[in-house]
Amino acid sequence: MDNRNNTIAGWVLFAGICALGFSVGSSMLFAGHAPETPGFPIEDAEAGGGGEAAVPLANLLAAADAAKGETVFAKCAACHTINSGGANGIGPNLWGALGKAHGHVPGFAYSDALKSVPGNWDFASMDEWLKSPRKYAPGTKMSFAGLSSAEDRANLIVYMNNQGSNLPLPAPEAAPAEGAEPADGAAPADATAPAPADSAAPADAAAAPAPAEAAN
Repeated sequence: MDNRNNTIAGWVLFAGICALGFSVGSSMLFAGHAPETPGFPIEDAEAGGGGEAAVPLANLLAAADAAKGETVFAKCAACHTINSGGANGIGPNLWGALGKAHGHVPGFAYSDALKSVPGNWDFASMDEWLKSPRKYAPGTKMSFAGLSSAEDRANLIVYMNNQGSNLPLPAPEAAPAEGAEPADGAAPADATAPAPADSAAPADAAAAPAPAEAAN
């Protein structure tokens, strides 16, 4: 009798072990796997992921605020000064930098990567530099990652343009907004229509020189 009971108990225990094994195995087989980083991958908007067209730099500069640019410059102040006669730090003094050559500060040890960039600092080159120094001058010693906000860069450039004994560079003319009406509500001229004979300006009027701008 005892052997029969032991046999029954053994089969019951075996069946329980099998059921437990099947349960564990099926849960491992059909378990979902959560991603390491929650969320969905998206294209970087600034890298051209199919978003709206970027605002032209000239338009950003026209709407820029130098006071806000001074606030943005706080990110640069750990390495740069921008006052007249300011000392060089980790980076060179930036007084009057716009319009000057890339390596214009005497005695500062610029990287060969930056000194080899042709031309002077203008609005476009400064915007690209502030966006990503490493892309603008590969091999530069500049460790700053860059400013991703186009508005912040425009504000900073306008502020920097006002910091110098040389005259500020004239900002480029902003492009008209798409679909904007012509000035004074005038209809756009039809380029294909011939001009009336009596509307032609006299030859000497067209050749007359424009008045010179007053020098500051």
